[in-house]
Amino acid sequence: MSTKKLLFDRVALIGAGLIGSSLGRAIRQEQLAKSVTAYSRRSDTRKRLSHLGIVDSVAESIEEAVDGADLIIISVPVGASEDVAVRIGPHIKPDAVVTDTGSVKESVIRAITPHIPNSANFVPGHPIAGTENSGPEAGFASLFEGRWCVITPTDDTSESAIDQVTNLWRRVGSKVDIMTPAHHDKVLAITSHIPHLIAFNIVGTVADLEGDTKMEVVKYAAGGFRDFTRIAASDPEMWRDVFMENREAVLEMLGRFSEDLSALQRAIRRGDANSLETKFTRTRDLRRRVIDAKQA
Repeated sequence: MSTKKLLFDRVALIGAGLIGSSLGRAIRQEQLAKSVTAYSRRSDTRKRLSHLGIVDSVAESIEEAVDGADLIIISVPVGASEDVAVRIGPHIKPDAVVTDTGSVKESVIRAITPHIPNSANFVPGHPIAGTENSGPEAGFASLFEGRWCVITPTDDTSESAIDQVTNLWRRVGSKVDIMTPAHHDKVLAITSHIPHLIAFNIVGTVADLEGDTKMEVVKYAAGGFRDFTRIAASDPEMWRDVFMENREAVLEMLGRFSEDLSALQRAIRRGDANSLETKFTRTRDLRRRVIDAKQA
């Protein structure tokens, strides 16, 4: 293997779902490390990882996975972050960089930071990429191409460690931005978390309908409802943790959403066609801005 592109000697992936397994594939494809070791708490997942051959080795324990690693990537449901940090903390080598991929940052930083030794560097991060699929088979190396990764450093995060993690994400195809953890959580609450909550709710409403009506909804599902079912098929464990860990920002944005929904309800009840058209025109304009920003 050529060494001119190497960023790290040994990378440890803790968690091998969609994000973790995609990172493993991308790091090997781009030759960013001499070796990549992965660990999953489920023995079945470890066996599947070994069969897939997307990393150089699969560790049988989390301690074995991080031993000697100069980059450790925590890619687990955010509610499991503290347990992982407690277990790996004593085994992190001096000057190692630890980063994560969680979609909530303030609570994850509070969970992980106390367990990272002062000799190491923690760089919180969040790749804004994904699909509704989960598990190591769902990953693919190009998942991060053209997508944003947000880095949310703390006051103690070193600039050199930020540069290392930023370079990693750029080399796997991501655009990188820097935010405070609190701002990240508020932005993601409205751009990701609330849309998922709405999808879970709408599809859940259909699931609770009586048999014949439910089957007709499934049979005649139009594009809008199909999109909701795709989102609602996302990993239940991951999203359970997201809403528990980012509850304050989610509830704040959910309150604003509820007020706007009530305004639409009043407009429909009153036959206020102008208000509806004005609202829909604004939303169409925002969609065009999303397309122009190449985020469609």
